[in-house]
Amino acid sequence: MKVLLHRHRELCERAVDPLEIAAGLEARGVTDRTAARYRHRDVFSLAEELYARVPRPGEPRPAPVPANVPRVRVTWVLAGLLPGTLGVLTVTGLRLTHGHPRLLVALGGILAVALATRTALRHGPLAAPPGARAGRSAYAARACTLWLLAYALVGDDLLHRLVTGGPGAPVTAADLLRPTATTTAPVLALLLACAPAAWCAHLLTAGARRRLAGSRGLGDFTAAARPLLLGTFALFLGALAGLLQLCATVLREPAARPQALALGALLLSARLLTTHRHRHAPVLALGAAAATEAAVLGLSSAGRLPGCAFLALPVRTLVAAAGETAVPALACGTAALALLVHAAHVLTQASAHAPTGATE
Repeated sequence: MKVLLHRHRELCERAVDPLEIAAGLEARGVTDRTAARYRHRDVFSLAEELYARVPRPGEPRPAPVPANVPRVRVTWVLAGLLPGTLGVLTVTGLRLTHGHPRLLVALGGILAVALATRTALRHGPLAAPPGARAGRSAYAARACTLWLLAYALVGDDLLHRLVTGGPGAPVTAADLLRPTATTTAPVLALLLACAPAAWCAHLLTAGARRRLAGSRGLGDFTAAARPLLLGTFALFLGALAGLLQLCATVLREPAARPQALALGALLLSARLLTTHRHRHAPVLALGAAAATEAAVLGLSSAGRLPGCAFLALPVRTLVAAAGETAVPALACGTAALALLVHAAHVLTQASAHAPTGATE
């Protein structure tokens, strides 16, 4: 026990209660089986003894904190509403303009929405920890997200033209700027869903902190946190489905529900993992989905070359069987399912929800 206390002395000395020690031990690989070697039933019991053994001369021992639950702040609530508001203004401008002004409105709207989304992801429950805001993984995740959103906007129409156009029908940039070439309802719904995503992330964090304070073992916390995580995803998908139907009705466009829901689930799971200090799995999942969509477009383009029609045969078969929407639905849905399984493992651990001292 003395060796263990010496090894984790810094963690034990700065902890304000045994709960924080238990989360830190779990993050460092200490399990209930390890605790059994020290004659304790679980990590929580081991943490209580370590907390009691740390000398704190001259300091009154603080009472255990029931739960360090983050508060709702006006700043992140307004930041979550900003992308959807600017998205609505951009779509309205696109519907009221034509020709060169329409291109200017599109460019200005994209820039404004990008800045607003960046603001929403830097404040509140969707904000990444300081160490996760820079580096190659962060830039890679942004690039993949932009590709996935761009594909949701024009990908289906582009794939349809590549598959059905034939070798003598080139696809130009002017084709992609046509009003009928873009499907704005899914992207607008995803922008509006930034606010529900922030609230769902807040509910997950607050609920996990409360369950962390009330748990007596790692197994108890995991059993309580897993339905909370799945309920959070279900709540977000329900809100996104409602927004999709609303946008499709107002804009008189297809709701594109399967692929939009799959993309929304992928983006939310990736963001939740990032905010809880798990950066690599989201980048891999986002990259896999983006690479799949890019490969489909690449194979379709290569199949238009003389003698290379066999390259596009798998894509043509899939499109003929399920339509162009099957590509993003399968790519994003598979990646989202893999991330959700991973999240169900790592986000139900006590160490994922231990307070870090950062402003929330």
